Amino acid sequence: MRVESTITSLSWIPSDSMRGWLKAGMDLGLSHYDAPPVDHLSGAEEVHRLRADDRFRFANVLSAWADFDETGTPLEWGFAPESGVVMGSTTVRVASVGATFGGYALPTLREEPVVEQGSVHFTQTVGGRTGVPLPRPVPHAPFAMWQAPIVWTTLALTLHPDGQVDVAMPGASAFPRHWVYGPDGALSLKSGLTDLDSWLAHSFGPRTPWGNLDSEALVVEAESALERQLSGGIMHGGERPEIRRLPAGATVTRQGEPGTEIYLVLDGVLTVDVDGREIAQVGPGAVLGERAVLEGGTRTSTLTALTPVRLAVAAADRLDMEKLRAVAELHHREDDER
Repeated sequence: MRVESTITSLSWIPSDSMRGWLKAGMDLGLSHYDAPPVDHLSGAEEVHRLRADDRFRFANVLSAWADFDETGTPLEWGFAPESGVVMGSTTVRVASVGATFGGYALPTLREEPVVEQGSVHFTQTVGGRTGVPLPRPVPHAPFAMWQAPIVWTTLALTLHPDGQVDVAMPGASAFPRHWVYGPDGALSLKSGLTDLDSWLAHSFGPRTPWGNLDSEALVVEAESALERQLSGGIMHGGERPEIRRLPAGATVTRQGEPGTEIYLVLDGVLTVDVDGREIAQVGPGAVLGERAVLEGGTRTSTLTALTPVRLAVAAADRLDMEKLRAVAELHHREDDER
């Protein structure tokens, strides 16, 4: 029996994810942030269409197959021809003049597949750098860099004879944001934290997979489609929301206390505790705080920043209340399942 599958990561620059002189350049229109990618990928053709529309910085397409006999023993296996990197481009504008620089792809790295009874495990790392120079001081030799830092993702795909497919992103660069789409094309996983300063300072030379050092990715499950719809209303529904940055360990809400603000997680990971018990960890895209608004103004859980976080803070009257109720019901069901 042959089992085939494809998973894909798209990497993109979220709004407000840059600081300092890089943010100033974005604000001046020298370059641009990226709109969130699509919720669902229909296949390789859509990846290339999104690239042509400048919707991501690079993609990791991991496609593989394995033949199993009737006992589940792997017979043959391999990477599919379309497996590899799809590099995007960077457009730089000065006044009304723009120039587009193609990305520079580094060689695709593949570990020897791990073959066991009942499974074949594939791993692939792809990445590169922009064609635009990014001069900056760095804390390692040569202490000044001209080329842009390196970006990458490492994807893992495990095939089983019954058709089950396991998906993971064990490694990734600290910047930008990485979204992972499963075999059905649905958004499945996300990198939970972008760290621009660390990426600028360290992502070159021996501190990359091409120097034999990967960076473990902090990965969270993707939020619901309802939350993605609400996030559009929070970020683009008129008045710009307050953007709040908090350090790791900060308490965002405390169970039992009053509160009426709605939070959209833009970056970082928070823990959700009810009655002193952690019930979830949530990351970018999650909409939080809705139950207090809908159920009498009292917080039903404690939210604590597991990492540094960036939150958009909005008043409930700016949002679609029906969608807010639907999100609250979804969260309630998820809590019951836990």
